Amino acid sequence: MKNNCFVMKCGGSTLAALPFSFFEDMRQLQDEGIVTVIVHGGGPAISETLGKLGIESGFVNGLRVTNEAVLDVVEMVLSGQINKEIVRRIQLTGAMALGLSGVDGHLIEAKPVANSHEVGLVGDVTKVNAELIQGIVNMGYIPVIAPVGLGADGGQRYNINADTAAGAVASHLGVEQMVVVTDVPGIMKTVDGKKQVLPVVSVAEIEEMIANGDIYGGMIPKVRAAIACIQGRVQEVVIVNGSEPNVLSKVLKGTGIGTRIVR
Repeated sequence: MKNNCFVMKCGGSTLAALPFSFFEDMRQLQDEGIVTVIVHGGGPAISETLGKLGIESGFVNGLRVTNEAVLDVVEMVLSGQINKEIVRRIQLTGAMALGLSGVDGHLIEAKPVANSHEVGLVGDVTKVNAELIQGIVNMGYIPVIAPVGLGADGGQRYNINADTAAGAVASHLGVEQMVVVTDVPGIMKTVDGKKQVLPVVSVAEIEEMIANGDIYGGMIPKVRAAIACIQGRVQEVVIVNGSEPNVLSKVLKGTGIGTRIVR
């Protein structure tokens, strides 16, 4: 994959709240020859739909406990509702987008996570069909990927954490940078009683911050996925707030925004 491409991970609830200008910024980048490959989540929408259907599901270390019934809802919400909403919003800007899940064209192959006895049908990515993504990009479309994967034999579906999926896609594509768009301005640390955004953190510093409780809750899988993604040609992961004007352009032009996680 050439350097004219970066992977963006965004939560479904974050994307729903993003202004139209965010998607215009993406189209502007595409006009300049820089392509965004999007991997999205959708946790809150999945939880809401599960609630409406009366299906119970908890979390273990930030991963949703997933059985076949939960997986049906995960696939319906991620690959259907949220994926198509993102495609629609991109296309309103005049850009072209193509939505697919890890099931399509064996895009994402997965195996059960190490603690599958606790979380059920949750997968770790073993393979990404980078040629398929490259083909979509070459045709002039922005790929929008829902993180549902298939086992090697193609029979079993897996729910994949969106951060994990995005990290794997970035790594397999060989891009140098991954951007994680959230509703927070970056990794925060309390200094002299005030919360501040850390401009740059190393992997070792993140491990220390998790150990001492500076990084907690939903931020843990985000930073862990970022760490896992920094391999091969992926040099850094940037965590930014999507409501910041022209945030993607700013990140790609090296403006000091958000938190950069480096080796």
